[in-house]
Amino acid sequence: MKKKNMEKKGNSSAKRIPFPVGFTALILLFLIFVFVAVCIGSAHLSIRDALHLILSKLPGIGQFVQTQGINEVYEQILFQVRLPRVLLAGLVGMGLSVTGTAFQGLFRNPLADPHILGVSSGAALGATLAMLFGAGTWVGGISLTGLFAFAGGLSTVFVVYRIACVGGGVQTVHLLLMGTAVSSFLSAVISFLMTRNKDGLEKIYMWTLGSFGLANWEKVCFLGIFLLLCSAVLFAVAGELNLLLTGEDTAATLGVSLKNTRIVVLFAGTFLVAACVSVSGVIGFVGLIVPHCMRLIFGPDHRVLFWCAALCGASFMIFCDMLARTVTAPTEIPVGVVTALCGAPYFIFLLGKNKRGQIK
Repeated sequence: MKKKNMEKKGNSSAKRIPFPVGFTALILLFLIFVFVAVCIGSAHLSIRDALHLILSKLPGIGQFVQTQGINEVYEQILFQVRLPRVLLAGLVGMGLSVTGTAFQGLFRNPLADPHILGVSSGAALGATLAMLFGAGTWVGGISLTGLFAFAGGLSTVFVVYRIACVGGGVQTVHLLLMGTAVSSFLSAVISFLMTRNKDGLEKIYMWTLGSFGLANWEKVCFLGIFLLLCSAVLFAVAGELNLLLTGEDTAATLGVSLKNTRIVVLFAGTFLVAACVSVSGVIGFVGLIVPHCMRLIFGPDHRVLFWCAALCGASFMIFCDMLARTVTAPTEIPVGVVTALCGAPYFIFLLGKNKRGQIK
């Protein structure tokens, strides 16, 4: 029996794609989606013209790239509309996927996602209050609605963590239950506010489904900074997350401080998700399905998973946004609807495997 188990384990490992090969493929996939996404739209732009325009802006080689003959309108469309939107979608996909990877490792549960502690409900409440009170002024390229959402998401997780603290410590079960309870309560508050203010009903509803229609370079820079800082923090505890896979007691004997690791992961992830939600609205399932798929392909090592999930999440989000703005053109589908249509069936599949005890 032991020999069979070892053979089974060896076969499972053999099926996994080597990191250099898989990572290279993910980079190529990401670049392909970026160039295809910036070319598709109401105004058709060839990949060749898009490549020339982008290369012309790069220092060192831009002077050698010829852009004569390319309509200036296409240049404006590329750099002021499509490229910021595509990059913002990619950054949001990266942020949600990296956080989902960290949370699944921390809770040792493949069904955990970035919104599990109520950050999305808190952000949605903050955005709802901003919309109802007419806070539409832009500050540094970010609307006050986005800033309210950011503050609401952070505040919710701080409240959840403080309430879940018992005797100076936090148990994972208490944290998850408290996050679910607070999230349900805030969702009820949002529903109540929507029924009492029907004039802003459509605007609030569309925001809660997510969109990149208002993307700009300021939002790209804002989220890019948060992504770099928070991802660096999460990457730094990849080794501790690997040890946690052996169990909390075993990890503690190997020198892992569960309390410190939990605080670092929770708050770095929360800051990153709050930043994502503030620029795009609430988008679900990305941080759930992408990390799990990457774990099946590359294995459980978080030092590998973070990189692969980030690239795959970016490509997946760009693809979903491309569908959202082209399938029913000239109207646009909220990108959260597209990710839900892709993610919900896979989530049901995961639940079925979990019920049969096949998820590890």
